[in-house]
Amino acid sequence: MREMTEKFLNEAFAGESMAHMKYQHFADKAEREGLTEMARMFRAIAYAERVHAGNHLEVLGGLKSTSDNIQSCINGETFEIDEMYPAYNAVAKLQDEDGAVRSTYYALEAEKIHADWYKAAKEAVDKGEDVKVGTIQICSVCGHTREGDAPDKCPICGASKDKFVQF
Repeated sequence: MREMTEKFLNEAFAGESMAHMKYQHFADKAEREGLTEMARMFRAIAYAERVHAGNHLEVLGGLKSTSDNIQSCINGETFEIDEMYPAYNAVAKLQDEDGAVRSTYYALEAEKIHADWYKAAKEAVDKGEDVKVGTIQICSVCGHTREGDAPDKCPICGASKDKFVQF
């Protein structure tokens, strides 16, 4: 692929991905406000944006074997842990942006768990096995990720057990 086309397609992938996520959050907000049809419309269009992003990713060659895809996840999580979130958090602290300090800290702590999970998953997949995982609990406040039962209190943000979403 020619350099300019690849650059633009990567930018389109990023934009479609961001739109997908924003629209999902907009749908949640509309639903909390009792606007169920607006929420449904946001979710439908969010799905279309996901389709666009997936098409771009496929053309870019970003869908590989599951083992390669997991390695891509490990690389991304490791970058976030080692470089991105520590830097973002430091700047947020320097500029007294409490909300940004909190959100970058929450993400950093969750990413550490995600990286470990992906490393274990890659070992299993590389042996020709599927990953073995029980019930997954995600804190809806900070993203803390754990297997098994939800804790009474989130160890990262202190949210109560009822804030965990089960997968």
